[in-house]
Amino acid sequence: MQTITNISQEILEAFSTGEVTVVPITLFAIVIGAIFVNNVVLAQFLGICPFLGVSSKVETSLGMGMAVTFVMALSSIVTWCLQEFVLMPFGIEYMQTIVFILVIAALVQMVEIVLKKVSPALYQALGIFLPLITTNCAVLGVAILMVQKEFTLITGVVYSVATALGFALALVLFAGIRERLDVEDVPEALRGVPIALITAGLLAMAFMGFANVVALP
Repeated sequence: MQTITNISQEILEAFSTGEVTVVPITLFAIVIGAIFVNNVVLAQFLGICPFLGVSSKVETSLGMGMAVTFVMALSSIVTWCLQEFVLMPFGIEYMQTIVFILVIAALVQMVEIVLKKVSPALYQALGIFLPLITTNCAVLGVAILMVQKEFTLITGVVYSVATALGFALALVLFAGIRERLDVEDVPEALRGVPIALITAGLLAMAFMGFANVVALP
């Protein structure tokens, strides 16, 4: 059975030669890397606004994580298709950012309409942060990284979903810790934002323990 080190070496060689194949080992490494090693919030510092703003309750954080996962999964498919079949063939790659933002904005509007009908309580709890998914740099960042890493459609979707799950995991863990802190005797000078930032830093340090599990670019 291959060790994690051997798996990591194979992945690095595949990326260095540009021959990334859709095999279980590669997909497994992408999932582990996106969730734990290169967590979009704790390692790449993308999506900090909702991470700090919607993490007061676990229930709200879970809803936000699911909404972001849905948007990331759909946006990765749409943006990849647009990049491959529209932007590149017509030589207008320079419009990538604008096109991707428009796609993400449309998908967020769809999620907002669905949540308003299906779960009004969650819609009210998310408040202003739901429309802010449109400008969530994590969603746009994943779409751009997919293109830069030259992922295929399958690996790109796996990467985007895994990244969204990593975002949701960090958000829920952070919300759980903050809920516990609300009932603890925290020094007055550290209450609120200061203790939240300290907690986020400690959580990021904890995730650094996964740094050598698998290597991804």
